[in-house]
Amino acid sequence: MGRTPTESPAEPKGLETLGVLGAGAWGTALAIVLARGGRRVLLWGSDEARMARLAHERIHTSALPDIRFPAGLEIESDLKRVCQTADGLVLAVPSGAFRTVLRALVPLCDDRTTLAWATKGLESGTHKRLSEIHAETRPGKPATLLTGPSFAREVAAGLPTALTVASDDPATAETVASWLHGERLRVYTSDDVIGAEIGGAVKNVLAIAAGISDGLGFGANARAALITRGLAELLRLGIAVGGRSETLMGLSGVGDLILTCTDDLSRNRRVGLALARGRSLGDIIGELGQAVEGVASAREVSALAREHAIDMPITEQVYQVLFGGRRPEAAVAALLGRDPTTETHDMTP
Repeated sequence: MGRTPTESPAEPKGLETLGVLGAGAWGTALAIVLARGGRRVLLWGSDEARMARLAHERIHTSALPDIRFPAGLEIESDLKRVCQTADGLVLAVPSGAFRTVLRALVPLCDDRTTLAWATKGLESGTHKRLSEIHAETRPGKPATLLTGPSFAREVAAGLPTALTVASDDPATAETVASWLHGERLRVYTSDDVIGAEIGGAVKNVLAIAAGISDGLGFGANARAALITRGLAELLRLGIAVGGRSETLMGLSGVGDLILTCTDDLSRNRRVGLALARGRSLGDIIGELGQAVEGVASAREVSALAREHAIDMPITEQVYQVLFGGRRPEAAVAALLGRDPTTETHDMTP
């Protein structure tokens, strides 16, 4: 069964410089928190002009407009410089860029550099988990991810948050947890990488469903039912691919699911709300101006479910709305029209 998640130690392991790869809302928020902890932090992004603006303005005006960068936060657009300088790295790039960035940094980094990622999702076209990509790219190195219910804006603002660091190496998990753990940020460790990854991917798809339901005016009762039955889908898939139920019922599963389904800071939920109002997916994504992981994940989670013969009706209807031309009203009708059955959270495939 592995280790029961435990609270991480609060003291850092002595690292002087950390690199955060990905200057979106989440990467910037993590860099801000790490820098507040007294470390030198290099925030990297591939767009030189954009990074120059961040360096000049010392604020992420679109995502975190009220939060100034701490003095220890430096802006960098040279990946080689970051890799050669940082003692530890956190990848916070969209899932679609994960393999590319990981491949680029491997020849640039010291083999002993501690690496973790804060990306949620599955690889487009292969529905591989990010830990599988990591194993292909950095064979023999521990897979370590940061996950859990967290909006970038609240983390950067210093509001209380609890996160999970999952790794197949306990020492690496505790090291990464120590980077972030503090008075307002509580970090737990787990050895269930697969469960943590599946929770982070599936919850984004279900948040789109919750947004559709609320956008159609179906109310709190429908939202509660959708979250509960969505959790059953998450559990079935997570167990089928090797995750553990206690992980999926924790911060990285049900905790993240509740957050993204119920608050409009969730971009995935906002996509669902806009779809219910008749907006096109292209217009919605363009207006948000940021990656929406649940859109790509809907395709990949659906494919993974079919591969393992897992029944995920809510996920399937989200997929049909996004990619099959189905209207939101028709998707809801399809769910409501299913034959009556016994309520179960049976976690077997």
